[in-house]
Amino acid sequence: MIELKNVSKRVGKVVHIKPTTLRLEAGQFNVLLGATGSGKTSLIKLIAGLDPLASGRIILDGQDVTRLNTQKRNISLVHQFFVNYPHMTVFENIASPLRVAGMAKSEIESRVEEAAGLLQLVPVLMRRPHELSGGQQQRTALARAIAKESRAVFLDEPLANLDYKLREELREQLPELFSDRGCVVVYATSEPEEALLFGGNAALMNDGHVTQFGPTADIYRNPDNLTAARIFSNPPINAVGVVKKGAQAHLECGACWGLEGAAARLPDGKYTMAVRAHRVLPMRTGNADVALNGRVIVTELSGSESSAHFQLGSNAWVSLAGGVHPYSVGENHTFYMNPCHCRYFAPDGRRAV
Repeated sequence: MIELKNVSKRVGKVVHIKPTTLRLEAGQFNVLLGATGSGKTSLIKLIAGLDPLASGRIILDGQDVTRLNTQKRNISLVHQFFVNYPHMTVFENIASPLRVAGMAKSEIESRVEEAAGLLQLVPVLMRRPHELSGGQQQRTALARAIAKESRAVFLDEPLANLDYKLREELREQLPELFSDRGCVVVYATSEPEEALLFGGNAALMNDGHVTQFGPTADIYRNPDNLTAARIFSNPPINAVGVVKKGAQAHLECGACWGLEGAAARLPDGKYTMAVRAHRVLPMRTGNADVALNGRVIVTELSGSESSAHFQLGSNAWVSLAGGVHPYSVGENHTFYMNPCHCRYFAPDGRRAV
């Protein structure tokens, strides 16, 4: 287990990581989810001992490692770039941290063979990195982390530079690879889909701050604030201003709908309504759907899905629907939204309903 106690990072007068307290458990995936520049890599470097703390303490398996250097923390770090020693074979690359630790030759061979077997590297153990594909190079870096049997493994967007097929393949394998290792796994990504696939817990990051932490699926369904909802949505979540009057919500474009339950009990006033793109569809799905007639700005067909960005009043909306749909850029199209999928946030961004 890793415990962060009020840790922060500064570079000069610039705050890179705001005071953060977090508990990361072993035996499951802990995902850092946020856009580029949100602080994921900075937080990993702090935990790994690569950057100095401005404040706070780091506890690893009950041991205060705040002042220990990286080598003494017994951790592994896998980057998005293929970091392998070019003059060494795959076997030697995987074995390198074990040799530094002074491990016996027989133990080194056993661990390397096990890790290579898990990552399908046995046929290329005698090759050098320049003779490998990108996927094989990244598998070598992962095998090195597994063979080391570290107390903590940090995966900093390790699949970002792989092609689609390899990325999907490794996404499926990673949870299984580390499931019974007893180590803390921290995986940084900017893709909500990856976070949901891995499950476990997620820390949503924005501007050097953890906006929400907890079970990944729970955060996706119930974001505490508008920032968290935006971080956990791809395509971008539709977030627009609404006015609540009585038991109805009104958009500036004139569309309105009835509110029920907790939403109906909110005080009258201005709120932000947010609804994910896959809940805004080009066809009616039920009698409760609200029609939204907007001008199509951009369309995109991606595999089995169609997306459309459309202008509705002063707001840009996004629709994501399964199948192929005939949109014409510049023309008006009617989209439909079921209000039961809407979330409401107060003016300060906190969840209202």
